[in-house]
Amino acid sequence: MTEYFKLVRDGIPALIASQGKTCATRILDTGEYIEALRAKLREEAEEYFREEQDGHALEELADMLEVIRALAVIHGGDSEMLEAIRAEKAERRGGFKDRILLLRTEGAAADVQK
Repeated sequence: MTEYFKLVRDGIPALIASQGKTCATRILDTGEYIEALRAKLREEAEEYFREEQDGHALEELADMLEVIRALAVIHGGDSEMLEAIRAEKAERRGGFKDRILLLRTEGAAADVQK
C-alpha cells in the first residue's frame, strides 16, 4: 500500500481502477482544496525547475496552468479572466520577451512593481 494524501486530477481514480487496482479518496472542503491547490502548484513548479528537456518542461508548465485555472475559479475568475488580466498587463507594461534584467534604480521613486 502506498499513501499519497495529495490532490490528483479528476480522472486518476478511474485510471487506477482500469489497472485493476483500488484506491481510497475523499472530497476536500473549500479551505482544504485551496491549500491542496497551492501545494500542487509548488509541486509542479519544483518539477518544472528540475526538468532539463524542453518537452518535459512544457508538460510541467501545462500541469501548472491546469492548477492555476482551478485557483482562478476559487478566486472568482476563470481562464478568460486570467487571459484578459494578462493581456492588459502586457499592453500596459510589456511582457518578458525582450529579456530585460533590471540592475538598479536610483531616486525617490525607485521601487519597481511586477
